Amino acid sequence: MKIAIVYNRPAATGSPNWQSSQDVLQQVEAVERSLGELGVAHLSLPFDRDLRKFLEVIRQEQADAVFNLCESVDDNPHLGGHPAAVFELLGLPFTGSGSLALMLTTDKLLAKRQLSAAGLATPAYFTYDGAPAGALPDMPLPAIIKPRFEDASIGIDQESVVFTAQELRAKLPEFYQRYGPLLVEQFITGREFNISLFGYPSPQVLPMAEIDFSAFPQALHRIVGYKAKWDENAFEFHHTPRCFPQDLPAAEEQNLRQVAAEAYSLFMLRDYGRIDVRMDARGKVYVLEANANPCLSPDAGFVAAAQQGKMNYTAIVKEFVRFLSIRSQS
Repeated sequence: MKIAIVYNRPAATGSPNWQSSQDVLQQVEAVERSLGELGVAHLSLPFDRDLRKFLEVIRQEQADAVFNLCESVDDNPHLGGHPAAVFELLGLPFTGSGSLALMLTTDKLLAKRQLSAAGLATPAYFTYDGAPAGALPDMPLPAIIKPRFEDASIGIDQESVVFTAQELRAKLPEFYQRYGPLLVEQFITGREFNISLFGYPSPQVLPMAEIDFSAFPQALHRIVGYKAKWDENAFEFHHTPRCFPQDLPAAEEQNLRQVAAEAYSLFMLRDYGRIDVRMDARGKVYVLEANANPCLSPDAGFVAAAQQGKMNYTAIVKEFVRFLSIRSQS
């Protein structure tokens, strides 16, 4: 089997959100290294709007399968599922979720509607599309403002959390101008968990990670915003470590696992995924987001969860190769 590692062409250094965009290069390098260790023939190929050139290389190199690391096309989050759709049209086996799952999870509004229809608890919300912010929908405050289509916490930071209707009304037009359509979501205080799942055809819940906000001063909202993920000079970057709690009550752990498994199934995720949740003081679990094809950088949350389960990076990639082998034979 010859595998094409296909990835989105990242933004240039210094352009908006370039840190999160260029992270894909670390993923490519890590997957290349592991495929080399496994003795699997491979090539790396960027994906952009020049489909003719992409198809020429795929055919010339006689690639049998795709390791899909595409997070967007030309940094347009609306197109995150399109590379997978191309692979589906070509009949090429590829890692990760299918195009429909990627499109559903990228659109926060569609994801919310799916969760609500399935009876999975998710924070109350409304959307804003640029109309004059007059009378706001009745929703409990505080709230957090999120871009409807971005991922990697783009557009989410301390200023995103609002406590009054007046503050929310003032910020909506400004955020819309910067990020386009918005999702306004009730801000749930409580513990935040990232629950990764891995496996095909049946996924297994990996050790559950919790974000440790204990070092945050009272003035900072307990969120994992863009600075916490990507700005090495920010306080949040150095003070939002993940931990793997060993002392969760059995009922709470079982509930978290069940909610994550149900959300994974609901969105038709495949191979791997990460479900982000918050648990309030009463133990109620709210699904914040379902992440199809989460980041595979060596320091990313999914990889950390797999390593907590005694898998090193090459073992993770070996499993993906096995998934591709199963699909190539079907």
